[in-house]
Amino acid sequence: MTQKDDSPVDTPRRGRPRDPERSQRILEAARKHFYAHGLERASVDAIAAEAGVSKMTVYSNFGSKEGLFEAVVQDGTDGVIGGVAGAEALDPLQPRQALLSIGEQFLALTREEHTLGKFRSLYGAASAQPEACRAFFRQGPARLTTELALYLQRAHDAGSLRVKDPRLAADLFLAMFLGSDHMSGLLMLKRPSARQNKALLTEAVRVFMAGYGVQG
Repeated sequence: MTQKDDSPVDTPRRGRPRDPERSQRILEAARKHFYAHGLERASVDAIAAEAGVSKMTVYSNFGSKEGLFEAVVQDGTDGVIGGVAGAEALDPLQPRQALLSIGEQFLALTREEHTLGKFRSLYGAASAQPEACRAFFRQGPARLTTELALYLQRAHDAGSLRVKDPRLAADLFLAMFLGSDHMSGLLMLKRPSARQNKALLTEAVRVFMAGYGVQG
């Protein structure tokens, strides 16, 4: 198959450091185009034009269209990761408060239309876009589960939780937010209210603490 003009150029060159503001403009433009057209049909030329940069600038910052897509996913999960990562980010002696904070941010992320759009487009083209699916999984679910598991291990070591398998426990916690309301959003049906989201968050943390908390 003939390579389209969106094909990546050589490996990004080292040299002048990236301009954070410019990179963010590219990410915002890419997010809009990936949501509207999917990875395969999104045009790097159009993304570059909307960001006010050249196509070469996009490639020098992100390497390829797939690299740009992965950066968009990573940028979307940074807010949740920022609340989890780092030894001082969350108190391992206060797991209930930590889980409420993590769950709230994760729930907000999964309810965003941009996130739901990524799920829809990737589910529909999984066999044709394996690299995009791997990038989404790596920077989305796998990254979040790993960081939450690290926090749960710290809480276990501090004696505030009893978690034999931190990664499994992290996966179970995050999965509680991907039930029928998430499926309804994927299908573009009725969206849950803020009250319903709060009730889900409260119950998810209660159930998790009932299973893994230390009885006083």
